[in-house]
Amino acid sequence: MPPTPSAQVPRRRWAVGILLGSGVLVSFLDRVSLSAAAPQLTRELGLDPAQLGILFSSFLWCYALLQVPVGVVVDRIGVTRVGRWGSILWSLASLATAFAGGFGGILAARIVLGIAEAPSFPAVSKATGHWFPRAERARATSIFDAAAKFSNVIGVPLVAFIVVRCGWRWGFGVTAAISFAYFVAFCLLYRDPGADTALSAEELAYIRSGGSVPEGQSGSGTAAMLGYLLRQPKVWGLAIGFGAYGYSFYLFLTWLPEYLVSTHGMTLLKSAGYTATPWAFATLTDLAVGGYLVDALISRGCDETRVRKTVLVTGMLFGLAIMGATRTSDPFWATFWISLSLGGLAAAAPVGWSIPSLIGPKGGVGAVGGIMNFAVNVMGIAAPIATGFIVRTTHSFAGAFMAAACILLVGACAFAFLLGRIETLPGPGARAGGGH
Repeated sequence: MPPTPSAQVPRRRWAVGILLGSGVLVSFLDRVSLSAAAPQLTRELGLDPAQLGILFSSFLWCYALLQVPVGVVVDRIGVTRVGRWGSILWSLASLATAFAGGFGGILAARIVLGIAEAPSFPAVSKATGHWFPRAERARATSIFDAAAKFSNVIGVPLVAFIVVRCGWRWGFGVTAAISFAYFVAFCLLYRDPGADTALSAEELAYIRSGGSVPEGQSGSGTAAMLGYLLRQPKVWGLAIGFGAYGYSFYLFLTWLPEYLVSTHGMTLLKSAGYTATPWAFATLTDLAVGGYLVDALISRGCDETRVRKTVLVTGMLFGLAIMGATRTSDPFWATFWISLSLGGLAAAAPVGWSIPSLIGPKGGVGAVGGIMNFAVNVMGIAAPIATGFIVRTTHSFAGAFMAAACILLVGACAFAFLLGRIETLPGPGARAGGGH
């Protein structure tokens, strides 16, 4: 049984969890700002849907390619240093977008932003493993994953309001200022548990006795660790399943405001309000199902693998509700079906993000997270571009939504049949049963 914290055990780990979640929220404000500004950019720069799809995906080009390398870097030099460098660089990249001129300038700025934010999820996933025992990992992970969804609830309306009142450059300028404020907060507040002087010995013992990820570097070389992980069906199941999630997530993240404007004839501000509704529902299911319910069931003795995989597969199947939006011309019902789809995916997401810290061997959690996030973001590159070309060709989003549904079915099968038991992999060279 996992250890149960007494009323006297301090809760500094949750303050750190909120800090990490705030970082994800801020980084996603930078990402969604382009979606909110897209209708105005389309008018001012004369962009067609295919060009807009390229801009939406450009953030992910280098971001995706760097996921495995930065995962290894996080394992080698730690969360603290990577988090500091990453947050200051993405602040500067976001500011550069505000001063960009034309399609080419925005494209270049978004590519640089993708490079700067590449370490964010591997670092946060590893930090969550350091700071939380296994029995609290789903709730902890749901904090930062829900923050990614909640960024759309506040970010799209905020940026849309600024864009309408002040122009699209000011929208990017405000998100850059918020990013810099987070950089300062992270530098002042984040340390790994072993280096945090504000963490009590009692809480540190509770965290470590509950199966937290050990701090320290891998005992194996980089190539050996990556080669080992890429031979594991468990890692492939995670990558394929979560890659399928990533396709739908980035379709909604990038195209939802434009879908509401072009398909349902909304104004920019009205579309921002409708956009916030599915993401607000997704935030709730993320925290309530993917976070609280999963940990509650496991703490009551339910099989950990069965609980996590049930939520993963069921959430992916709920994602198929996106097909309902193809059968209605009423924006209310379209929003309802999209909310149901996003709500299911959001319930599965924190379970998926917690898995690298649950299956990764010592010194390999960042690499597992990098492999998974690479798959997510390769599909994130494909989704905006494919959607743009489908919409330009068919003058409808129906085909784009059908493609997303098919990909979700493949992902659900990968979770069900390839992932296997959710348990720590033995390190390279260890015996098959030698997990820790």
